[in-house]
Amino acid sequence: MEIKDLIIFQSVAQNGSISKAANELNYVQSHVTARIKTLESCLQTQLFYRHSRGTTLNSEGKKLLNYSEKILSLLDEITKAFHDSEKPSGTLEIGTVESVMKLPNILSAYHRAYPDVDLTLKTGVTKDLIDLILKCKLDGAFVTGFGMHPDIEQMEVFKEKLVLISANENANFHDLINKPLLVFNSGCCYRSRLENWISDEGVVNAKIMEFGTLETILGSVISGLGISLVPQSTVVHLETEGHLQCHSIPEKYSSISTVFIRRADSYLTNTMKKFMDTITEFANTDYPLINKPIFNVISNKKLTFL
Repeated sequence: MEIKDLIIFQSVAQNGSISKAANELNYVQSHVTARIKTLESCLQTQLFYRHSRGTTLNSEGKKLLNYSEKILSLLDEITKAFHDSEKPSGTLEIGTVESVMKLPNILSAYHRAYPDVDLTLKTGVTKDLIDLILKCKLDGAFVTGFGMHPDIEQMEVFKEKLVLISANENANFHDLINKPLLVFNSGCCYRSRLENWISDEGVVNAKIMEFGTLETILGSVISGLGISLVPQSTVVHLETEGHLQCHSIPEKYSSISTVFIRRADSYLTNTMKKFMDTITEFANTDYPLINKPIFNVISNKKLTFL
């Protein structure tokens, strides 16, 4: 078994196709097929179901994928350890939930200080970001409502208060909590808090409407479509301008921490260390928040959004 066999195997697994893997790796298709057969011969088991649409991992293939991700991640750690330098450079892949208001400040300050670092930013819900960290698909991530995990270390960025938001209209509390819940996909901490609170208030079978971005949720709340639960810092300007109303909920559901997480066993490069230092700087200082989308704050090819 060779390392390149695991790289080929992982590409076929991720693409679900030998031809797509060959294109991705710049190999001829016959070479990819031969290396997969060599790998299966070495392990004395088939790794894929072959069908007309391509390939799908079987149970043995899923087992090998888990090992191959660990092995290839360790090789990447070795490279980082021996090529690390005092001056941050290379790539940094960061994940985040959508509502981290201090993130534009953090990214902007880090980019100005270390322009040789290629930043990649991926947004998602807390559950998915944690999974990507555990699979070594991200270097770090900003998440909310995180508890404890033996393979993950965390640092608190700041604490926030969640508020129930509704359109700027006259409505009693009972009317509000019976409106549709405008939320992110399953795995979002804000969503689970809202659903638990609504349930404890005696509301059953609440109507759920899922959205992909915070901007869409806020716009839909303002239009009167439904209610949502968001950090107060993300809507204070909208409330001041009279676009929506904020309502307090019990502290059991409203108090939440935003933390930065990374794999506990990953090598701490100088690039990552400086990023965490920048986080600490903004976590401990009341800088004016940049109330603009991140892509309007930093317009440089070294910041990539997925």
